Amino acid sequence: MSRLALTVIALCTMTLVIPANIVCADEVLDWNAHAAKAIVTVGGQVPPRALIRLAMVHLAIYDAVNAIEGAPFEGYASVPAVDRPASEEAATAAAAHDVLVALFPAQVADLDAKYAASLAALPDGSAKANGIVVGQQAASAILSKRAEDGRDASVIYTPGSGPGIWVPTPPAFLAALAPETPFVQPFALNSASQFRPDPPFSLTSEDWARDYNEIKALGPAVGSLRTPEQTDIARFWSDNPPLQWNRAWRALSVAKNLGLADNARYFAMLATASADALIACWDAKYFYNFWRPVTAIRAGDTDGNSETAPDPAWIGLIITPNHPEYPAAHSCFSGASTETLNYLFGTDEVGFSMDSNVAGVVSPVRTYDRLSDALEEVLDARIYGGMHYRNSTRIGAHVGKQVSRFTTRHFFRPAKHHGDKTNE
Repeated sequence: MSRLALTVIALCTMTLVIPANIVCADEVLDWNAHAAKAIVTVGGQVPPRALIRLAMVHLAIYDAVNAIEGAPFEGYASVPAVDRPASEEAATAAAAHDVLVALFPAQVADLDAKYAASLAALPDGSAKANGIVVGQQAASAILSKRAEDGRDASVIYTPGSGPGIWVPTPPAFLAALAPETPFVQPFALNSASQFRPDPPFSLTSEDWARDYNEIKALGPAVGSLRTPEQTDIARFWSDNPPLQWNRAWRALSVAKNLGLADNARYFAMLATASADALIACWDAKYFYNFWRPVTAIRAGDTDGNSETAPDPAWIGLIITPNHPEYPAAHSCFSGASTETLNYLFGTDEVGFSMDSNVAGVVSPVRTYDRLSDALEEVLDARIYGGMHYRNSTRIGAHVGKQVSRFTTRHFFRPAKHHGDKTNE
């Protein structure tokens, strides 16, 4: 049985093989799509920054809807007072709108138009007016709680040098991405370093040589041992991660017939665990500052390992992201996402589809019988794409799962639960 409290009749249904960008008539679903567009497509936020802001939106929605439902679950930043009757739809729209406008004031005209359209679909009256007030209160509480969270801090990062150390990578040699992220206040974790993993493999080890030679063979743009299917998998998962996973979250919600109240908690849990997974991931990345394959393979004769022959012209199939290698960020995000979905539905055996908007992908929709199947494919994709070593993908997934388990054990619980937030 699902661990979600299924309290609302489904507004629509769809099969799991329908493209994941379809949005159903549910304000939480609609505002998830609006938020993803405002944050990523228009706002241009890179994954860690995007998920931090998405979590703020969904936590405001969660607190507003939870309050109107009678607070069956613990509030996150607040449990707003409710004058009844109160519309959950109006509260959702108001909460999402107010957080997004505060985060992206340059988009106010577009967000105001979407907000007006949401409210126009609701009957006028006290329920609508009271719902708006609840949503506004929830948004204000989230914005206040996160006012000094460090997400907008300016952090200067200076790369090091030498074997094993990250440096800007070809072809663009871009500066390190989002170096403020390790210092951002997590949403659920006690600290960004709470689940910091052990160091990457020693450059003189057999483990390092094994991972080095695997990606050297499977990951290059030219002369790879990949199959055509493996090449397609690499490209499929090179889509924008927050947009790609949000489309899948929406499709799964609709396929599982979740109602608005369920969706408020569902998206809040997914966004919170995913945001903290990337905060934890970035903490480890900038703590270890490990070099990318494109750097290591071109300098394989400098690592002190006789089993790592260099290739001065090597470059990966997918352009290497501009941040340190260890652990793999997509693995952290996907590990948190799949582990949270496993918790919400009570099983790994969740059949679902993912789609990709990457041009030229042969199979733009891929279907999985289990959440873990999708996660394993993500891990493989980072190797096929030439971006990450095997160990880094596994460690990243483990970090993401640890973050998810901590989040689901200590937050969004039935209101009767209390207790400290240890590392359990």
